Amino acid sequence: MKKLITVFVSICISNFLFSQNPLFIPPSLTGTTFNLNIQRGSSVFYTGTSTPTYGINGNLLSPTLIVHKGDSVSMNVTNSLTEQTTLHWHGLHVSPQNDGGPGQIITPGNTWRPSFIIRNNAGTYWFHPHGAGKTERQVAMGIAGMLIVHDSIETSLSIPQTYGVDDIPVIVQTKEFDILQQIASAMDMDTAVFVNGTLHPYLTAPAQVLRLRLLNGSSMRSFYFGFSNGQTFYQISTDGGLKDTPVALTRLRLSPGERSDILVNLAGMSGQGLTLKSFSSGLPIGIYGSSSLGSGIDTIAGYRDNFLNGADFDILQINVTTATAHPITSIPTSLTPYSPYPYASAILTRQIVFDTLRALPIDRPNLASGPFGINDHSFSMDSINITTHLGNTEIWSLQNHTYVAHPFHIHNVQFNITEKSGGAVPQSERGWKDVVLVMPQDSAKFITRFADFSDPSTPYMYHCHLLHHEDDGMMGQYLVLDTATLGIVSVTEPTHISVSPQPVSSVLSIHTDRQAVASVHAYTISGQEVFCPFDASDHLLDMSKLAAGLYVLEIHIGTNTFRKKIIKE
Repeated sequence: MKKLITVFVSICISNFLFSQNPLFIPPSLTGTTFNLNIQRGSSVFYTGTSTPTYGINGNLLSPTLIVHKGDSVSMNVTNSLTEQTTLHWHGLHVSPQNDGGPGQIITPGNTWRPSFIIRNNAGTYWFHPHGAGKTERQVAMGIAGMLIVHDSIETSLSIPQTYGVDDIPVIVQTKEFDILQQIASAMDMDTAVFVNGTLHPYLTAPAQVLRLRLLNGSSMRSFYFGFSNGQTFYQISTDGGLKDTPVALTRLRLSPGERSDILVNLAGMSGQGLTLKSFSSGLPIGIYGSSSLGSGIDTIAGYRDNFLNGADFDILQINVTTATAHPITSIPTSLTPYSPYPYASAILTRQIVFDTLRALPIDRPNLASGPFGINDHSFSMDSINITTHLGNTEIWSLQNHTYVAHPFHIHNVQFNITEKSGGAVPQSERGWKDVVLVMPQDSAKFITRFADFSDPSTPYMYHCHLLHHEDDGMMGQYLVLDTATLGIVSVTEPTHISVSPQPVSSVLSIHTDRQAVASVHAYTISGQEVFCPFDASDHLLDMSKLAAGLYVLEIHIGTNTFRKKIIKE
C-alpha cells in the first residue's frame, strides 16, 4: 500500500507540474429569489477517471450569488442528496433561524426556505454545509459557493466590478484523493490544489487592474499568497468588507474561512504572464501548511510526507492579454470609512480557551492532533455555552493552549481584532473580520457587538474553521437574549452591589458596601424560581447546577430587595 500511495503521489506531482486547464468561472445568479439544489454529480479531474462529487445546481460547487445591501432575499435550498445537510451563510448578519447552522438541518428530499435582508457591507462572503459531523466531507465533495455583496459606496469607487472579466472569484481548496482517485478526507495528503474546482488552472486576464476575490475554502490548509514575479498587489478588503485604504503587499496569509479582495495592476503587461502562488515556506511553524507542526510526540501522523507542507507551489497561472474597452489602470488611494468599535464600549471580556480533551483520565491528548475542545468542552447540540444580551459590546480573549494554529470563526457578527500575540494587529488584519487565526501557545483579542437579532432558544455557533476540528467537536453555541421581550423590561441595577465573575460558570461572589446580604433568590427569564445554595457568611451563591442562560437575582438586604441580571455559562 505504501508503494501504491507513493506512485499516486508521483502522478499528482507530474500532473501538478505539467497540466494546465482554463479556470472555471462559476455562473452568477442575481435577483432576490435563489433556487439552490444540492445534488450529486461527477467530475473528471484525472484523465480516464470519473470522480463522484456534490454540487449546487451542477456537478461541483455553486453558482456565485450576487446581491446588494438592503435586498430582501429568499433562498429555496433543496436537498437532493441521500444524506442530510445544511447551508450556512458564512459572514452574513442574519437571525439564528436563517443562519444555516446545525440547528437548521435539511433532510433528504426537503427544502429549507430562509429569507432575510442583506445587512452586510460590500464584500466577499461564502456558503457551505455546517452540521451533522459531515462538514469536512461535504465541503471537500463540492458543496460551497461564493456570495458577493455590493453597496452604494463600492459602486461609486473606481475599482473592478465586472464579474468574470476584471472581477474574478478565486475559491482556493486543496483535496485529498485515494488510490482510486476518489475524494478522501483531507487529513494529511491534500496534495491536489484547486481553484473554482479547476485543477492546475490558468486565467486569461486583460492588461489592466484585476480584482481577485481570494477565498480560502480549504478544509485545513492556510495559504501565503504572492506572485511569482514579486509584484506588489493591493489588499482592499477583509472578511467583512472594504478597508479604508488599499494596503500594498507582496504576501498575504489566509487561513480556512478567510477572504480578501486584492488588486493587481497588469497594465502594460499584455503578452506576459505571472503566477499566483502560495509561498508556504514562509508560513510560521504550527500553521497547517507550514513545514512543521507540533513538537516531539505531539505531531500529526503523515504530516511531513505531504510535499506541499512548507513548499512554495503554484495556484493560478495568469496570462495577460489586451485590455478591455474601458479599463481601470490605477489603484485608488481611498476606499470606505472604517470605524471600529470603541474599546471602552465593551461591557465585559470573555475568556475562550482552545485546549485538548481526554477521552479517559489516563489518556494523554496530542497537542497537535487533538481531540480539541473550547473551554474544556466538546460540542453538544444540547448545551448552550455562552449567553449574551442584545446590544452588548464584548471583548473575546482567545487563548490557544495547543500546538496547532486554529482559525476561530463566530457566526452572525463581524469583529475588529484588537490584539495579536499581545501586541499590534498586522495591517492586513485590520478591518471587519469573522475569522482570526490564533497561533500555537499564543493569543488574540477582538471586540464585537451583538445587534439586531435575538432568540431565547435558537443559538449561533462559534468554532475552529479547520473542518476536521469542527466535526470532532471544537465548537460551541451562544444565545443572544433580548430582556425587553422576555419580561425583564426594567431591572434597576444597584450601584452599591457588584458580583463576580460575570459571566459565572459555578460560584458567584456578591459584594456590597452596605449591611450583610440576608438572602438571595434566583429566577429564570420567565420568572420561575430556581434553587441556588447561598452561603450568607461569605456571600457566595452556588450556580453550578443551573443551565446556561440569563437569570435575575433578588438580593435581600435588610428590608430592601434589589434585582440584578446574571449570565450563567
